[in-house]
Amino acid sequence: MTTPPPVRAGRPETRGIDPVPDAERIGRPRQLFAVWAAPNVSYLSFAVGASLILTGLSLPQALGVILTGNLLWICTGVVAASGPAAGTSGSVISRAYYGVVGNKMVLIVTGWLIASAYLALNWSAASVAGIGLAGRWGLPDSPVLDAVVICLIAGVTLLVAIYGYATIVRLYTALSVLLTVVFVVVTGYVLDAVDWSYTPAEPLHGASLAAALGTGFTLVGSTALSYSNSPDLARYLPRASSVTAVAGWTALGAYLPSTVFTSVGALAATGLDMAAPQAALEELLPGWFVPVFVIAVVLNTIANNGMTAYSAGLSVQSVGVRIARIPAVLVIGGLGTAATLCAILVFDFLTSVNTMLQLVVVITGPAMAVAVTDLALRRNRYDGGRLLRQERGGPFWYRGGFHWPGLLALLTGGLAALMWVRTTFWTGPLATASAGIDLAIPVGMGVAALVYWATARALRTISADGPETPDSPTAKGASLCTPTSS
Repeated sequence: MTTPPPVRAGRPETRGIDPVPDAERIGRPRQLFAVWAAPNVSYLSFAVGASLILTGLSLPQALGVILTGNLLWICTGVVAASGPAAGTSGSVISRAYYGVVGNKMVLIVTGWLIASAYLALNWSAASVAGIGLAGRWGLPDSPVLDAVVICLIAGVTLLVAIYGYATIVRLYTALSVLLTVVFVVVTGYVLDAVDWSYTPAEPLHGASLAAALGTGFTLVGSTALSYSNSPDLARYLPRASSVTAVAGWTALGAYLPSTVFTSVGALAATGLDMAAPQAALEELLPGWFVPVFVIAVVLNTIANNGMTAYSAGLSVQSVGVRIARIPAVLVIGGLGTAATLCAILVFDFLTSVNTMLQLVVVITGPAMAVAVTDLALRRNRYDGGRLLRQERGGPFWYRGGFHWPGLLALLTGGLAALMWVRTTFWTGPLATASAGIDLAIPVGMGVAALVYWATARALRTISADGPETPDSPTAKGASLCTPTSS
């Protein structure tokens, strides 16, 4: 196999899931702050914050949900720390959780279908803004124009994913500054329109309040839980990078902008009709600034989806599809573009956002819990070379290619979350029985973490003192193997 050339900004990255050599491990954890800030200086944050007020929460209640829900970015940061340890993608590291064969089944859902859905969600947001700008410029409203705008935004996004890691690091540093400046200006106009004495027309109490708080927490927290791919953006860092620094800069880079601009969305909804967020904000802004705002929305989407498409391409390879990274990105991009066309031309945007963010946590919450628990049990001891071995009887073959503790944890956690989730599409029986209280995230993650920890310890697939070796007595006794420390 030909060794890929070193990654450089401005040149397409050809390396796929193969481990990054130590000689190419460069940079410092603090560069992750900008990498995660750029995607989260987001128009979608405005929409989510406004949704909290529209569900009937008061401003202090909404801000409390925003502050607590975004704490889930800590999980994203913790999982990112496995990137420098293994030197490969998160979609390969997850073989440790689910086994070689089991991991492929999980990735088809989390790495392909959900990634495509998130691409569509973010492209929809940008396309709504871009289509509105085209109308301001006098272009006729038509499905053809809508499709052209969507495809243009998708095409630029996929170019970012194709150029890959080094380009993302350099580009996102500049984008994080530019987007922050634009969105701070928008915030200034929003603050002038805020009704600081706002109270809901019918304040919520008791079970109704609990239900609204639970739904809001799910909306806010769902974004952080979708980024179990965070090791992908840290795998080029030196192996000896501080775990605390990697986790901290990743979490902080996402938490700060997400918290600030989701709060701005909530503030805006006290004085503006945010049922249509783009129209409300454009009416508030001076005419000359509207195109700047729309361009910022599009750039943010490109930043967000560039990262998603980059990781989704690696997931395609991790499943075992014999395809290079760049064509894999194009495959996922095609799926996302098709879903976007459907979302824009067929469904209501804000309804699509809320349903997607609430329902997807049934899978992403338990998956994140399994990843964090595995990292804790193994003490972040991952060996990229061993993780890439897929032969029968290899280090992560376990029983028949399945690591049953991980799969059982994902299934039970997902089922528990499904029982407690509340959306316009589906409300779980336990949520219904408790007057609509949505506990999908804490219940799903808690069950998944507990089941994984208990079954992994009971089956002795992971030693309390670190990973088992193929020749250890414990591993032989359980007929299961996990790798040694790198």
